[in-house]
Amino acid sequence: MKLIRTDSTNKDFIELVEQLDADLAIRDGDDHPFYDQFNKIDSIKYVIVVYDENKRAVGCGAIKQFEPNVMEVKRMYVPLEQRGKGIAIEMLKELEVWAMELGNSRCILETGIKQPEAISLYKKSGYRFIDNYGQYDGVENSVCFEKLLTR
Repeated sequence: MKLIRTDSTNKDFIELVEQLDADLAIRDGDDHPFYDQFNKIDSIKYVIVVYDENKRAVGCGAIKQFEPNVMEVKRMYVPLEQRGKGIAIEMLKELEVWAMELGNSRCILETGIKQPEAISLYKKSGYRFIDNYGQYDGVENSVCFEKLLTR
């Protein structure tokens, strides 16, 4: 497994996000347009793409500045056939390291209640539930998390 740091112009990232969006459109159903408006990738500067030994893209994730000292984790995705290999955990760790390198002390994120595998990943990775923030405040199908970053 090889993790590379890139940005949202990376073609493999764009392809993986298209797969993610197709999956979310099914899971979110009628709620998808609401969530989709907050997940545009055209200006994300901090992207991780994971490649397997055959140089195939097998996962992606990103962070973007939410407020001073706080990065928001975005666009985490591992295709179904690649899950269970620890890809998401390694990606998330690298995103956290990058966030700290950029001077941040906390990561936050939102995921949907219809994504139990994502909720499990974040809990296993030391994230704790917080009140829904920003555009997710009051949204019943969203859950939000945070993690304080330490070296």
